[in-house]
Amino acid sequence: MSSEVRVPALPESVADATVATWHKRPGDPVKREENLVDLETDKVVLEVPSPIDGILGEIMANEGDVVQSDAVLALIEASDAAATPPAREASPPPAEAAPAKAASASPAKAAPAGAEPQVAPAARRLVKELNLDPNAIAGTGRDGRIHKADVIAYLDEREQAAPEKDPELTPAAPAPSPSLTGEAGRPEQRVPMTRLRARVAERLVQAQQNAAMLTTFNEVDLKAVLALRSRYKDQFEKTHGVRLGFMSFFVKAAVEALQRFPVINASVDGDDIIYHGYYDIGIAVSSPRGLVVPILRNCDQLSMADVEQGIVAFGEKAQNGSLSYEELTGGTFSITNGGVFGSLLSTPILNPPQSAILGMHKIQERPIADKGEIKIAPMMYLALTYDHRIIDGREAVQFLVSIKETLEDPARLLLRI
Repeated sequence: MSSEVRVPALPESVADATVATWHKRPGDPVKREENLVDLETDKVVLEVPSPIDGILGEIMANEGDVVQSDAVLALIEASDAAATPPAREASPPPAEAAPAKAASASPAKAAPAGAEPQVAPAARRLVKELNLDPNAIAGTGRDGRIHKADVIAYLDEREQAAPEKDPELTPAAPAPSPSLTGEAGRPEQRVPMTRLRARVAERLVQAQQNAAMLTTFNEVDLKAVLALRSRYKDQFEKTHGVRLGFMSFFVKAAVEALQRFPVINASVDGDDIIYHGYYDIGIAVSSPRGLVVPILRNCDQLSMADVEQGIVAFGEKAQNGSLSYEELTGGTFSITNGGVFGSLLSTPILNPPQSAILGMHKIQERPIADKGEIKIAPMMYLALTYDHRIIDGREAVQFLVSIKETLEDPARLLLRI
């Protein structure tokens, strides 16, 4: 009896998905809940598990095919013995069974014949690019699942052990590829956009075509924030189990400013303006697939520790490809930090249907005039891109000034002034 492997239900905002990678081939044994195929959408990578133990039969959707919700991906022939290796002609004596079981329990050792370790999408791409053996990598995830951090840790251990003899860690000329074109000495390579990159491109063009975007700038002296972090960072981390970063200050300052200027937190829907009575802030983070913007919900109700813990969790999920649709949808305002890459000044682009986005930049010591004296201060340029259709320049400028004043005197966060 065969069982169908179907595309899981997709959210209303996602019309279809692309078959990215099959991890099994027809005739391979599969186990229940074992990942069979990765589906790439414009937001996340979905793993489709096997519904039963059995043998993978016909594959109905090949890599690169676009599929919709509930479409049949493959068939699995049920088999009770499919999940276990075939018996040998001469069974090992009982005394050898215990050591064999103990050996298979260690994720760092080779897996039993026919079994493959579970590898997260981000880690799988790295393993494939570096031609690594996943059986040699110790997975720290659930049931020994290998994440990107595990691959990096494995590479670090190998580099320390034999840095000069590891060919995979030594820069080398790229291997010839049939996809390379162009003249001799001037190679070119054509690769299709990922679903995420294509969706990002579509949304950026949409934002420029549908919104009247304008950017206003200001600068902020972060001396007070730096002093506060330096004074309390150790105690904060000891109490809350997370580092005190800059983002929590900016999130809380943004919430205060959004409460003063509600139109910055609004969005356009046709001929209507929707004023949101909640503060769901998108935090732009990098992932192996590109930039993603997970949403911190109800930021007005979060402590600074809650904000920092949420951002750390988003960063880890972005790296191992486990962000959910719910974590990537919605949002009333966004913050992006180009300073982590060294950006000194930029103009962020709106994240529709939001009407504003705050851009943070690199902290740089600069001479400034203060009460008639020249002093050196840790300065950061701030940029606010906004939709001029509903936000006037006066409101945008005052909003940015409010954030500046709060960050230059963080006591305002406590006093709500």
